[in-house]
Amino acid sequence: MEYWRNGVLEGCDNPKKGQYSNRNLGFTLLEVMIAIAIIAITLLAVFGSQSQSLSLANEAKFSTTAALLAQSKMAEIEAVNPEDLASDSGDFGENFPNYHWNLTVSDVSFAGIDEALDYLKKIDLSLFYGEYGQYKYSLRLYRFVPKTKS
Repeated sequence: MEYWRNGVLEGCDNPKKGQYSNRNLGFTLLEVMIAIAIIAITLLAVFGSQSQSLSLANEAKFSTTAALLAQSKMAEIEAVNPEDLASDSGDFGENFPNYHWNLTVSDVSFAGIDEALDYLKKIDLSLFYGEYGQYKYSLRLYRFVPKTKS
């Protein structure tokens, strides 16, 4: 029967084979370097995914806010007399800093149906966020504009 006593495996043909030595108690420099490299690669992947997660959260916040602001601006546009529609630009005030909008009103043109197109206006609304307009949200609306009798 084999058993350990004082770091020596008793009942073994070669007692020194089962004996502990100071050399075998630690890790080699190569093992430590490999472990650190594995940890570094893992942390790099974790930090990269964290950065991407923050970026996606910012984009989601912009998309949600921009959709609500565009809906609000389009409601204002629809309340205006259609004949008074004109291109314009501005911002959303102190409540939404760095949010800017640009409104473009133009005539619609398609070949072959000119009479019907006299009553349509194309309205493009673009929202921008950031100092340099990093994020953009666009919306297009076609509006019927009845002609007044002169």
